Amino acid sequence: MTPHGCRDPRGFTLVELAVAIAVIAVAAAVLLNRLGYYQEMAEKAAMDSVVRAVKTGLQLRLAELIATHKQGEAAALEIEDPTRWLQARPDNYGGAYSAGADRGKWYFDAARRHLVYVVNAGDRLEIDRGEGAKELRFQPRLLKDRIIFAGGAVETVTAVTLAPVTPYRWQ
Repeated sequence: MTPHGCRDPRGFTLVELAVAIAVIAVAAAVLLNRLGYYQEMAEKAAMDSVVRAVKTGLQLRLAELIATHKQGEAAALEIEDPTRWLQARPDNYGGAYSAGADRGKWYFDAARRHLVYVVNAGDRLEIDRGEGAKELRFQPRLLKDRIIFAGGAVETVTAVTLAPVTPYRWQ
């Protein structure tokens, strides 16, 4: 206090300091929560991008087989590593799948014929099978149709997709 009864303007009171620290702590907590959310959504976007690229690679390979009248070879698309049809495999592709897989990487599980993504940050990810490591599994599937022509009908491969093995939701 100054001689005239006024407060000294050079410092903070303990209450002002506590309020400032509380406001900063709340702002930091909200920022960290949002940062985690945006990191997870960035991982989801990167994963979706790889899935779309693999689907496109599979579709281009099938179109090549159809154009060269080799539809009989299309069945191999369901059992081979689908990343083989990409111009370049993803930077986070880890090769053959094993139980000690690294988070945030893609693998090919040759035993099950699945393309596997091991999730890094999956707080907002729900997988319908429940427990265990958070991993998303995809499997190439051929789509067939019956084509009718003058001499009869034949079943032929018309498309290929990369379908999730187990449904999931990323909220």
